[in-house]
Amino acid sequence: MFALYITHPQVRIDPDVPVPQWGLSETGAARAGLAAERPWATQLRRIVSSDETKAIETAGILAEAAGIRVEIIHGMHENDRSATGFLPPAEFEKAADWFFANPDLSFKGWERAIDAQARIVSAVDRILSSHNKDDPIAFVGHGGVGTLLKCHLEAKPIGRDRDQPGGGGNLYAFSLADRRLSCDWTPIESWQGWMR
Repeated sequence: MFALYITHPQVRIDPDVPVPQWGLSETGAARAGLAAERPWATQLRRIVSSDETKAIETAGILAEAAGIRVEIIHGMHENDRSATGFLPPAEFEKAADWFFANPDLSFKGWERAIDAQARIVSAVDRILSSHNKDDPIAFVGHGGVGTLLKCHLEAKPIGRDRDQPGGGGNLYAFSLADRRLSCDWTPIESWQGWMR
């Protein structure tokens, strides 16, 4: 059986609201709703979310389709960027490039990529250590730490070249038996599922 790592889709950007409290935009909520209509969503037996609003909202839409509850785990949050606060999109992209290119260093007080990777890997490992491998599970979180987890699963160095395309609302799948990727980044509303 497989696990999914799902990133939240588009959010309402508000410079006056702390980033962890941003919620889904109408577009993001609509995309999550389309994903929830896919057969794979109803097959999920467990959904684990970061504690950030946008991830919880995404997980909630999927959980409703599956008829299950959302488990919220603190250690799955996005890399801590609170030191700089909100950055306009162009500045953020440059900062993200630097973050991935210099994993052992901190960008102006940000959590280092190697530390964020260790945190997300530890959280996923802890959850899967007691998870029934016959039950499909989804981890709902964020693009940055999702990419760091993906680099770990692929046993590749941290790099932004393995980041999700399009800025959010994507997933990848990996085997619960051996943690190998079986599906690379795919838009959540387009994925056909593991039963094809």
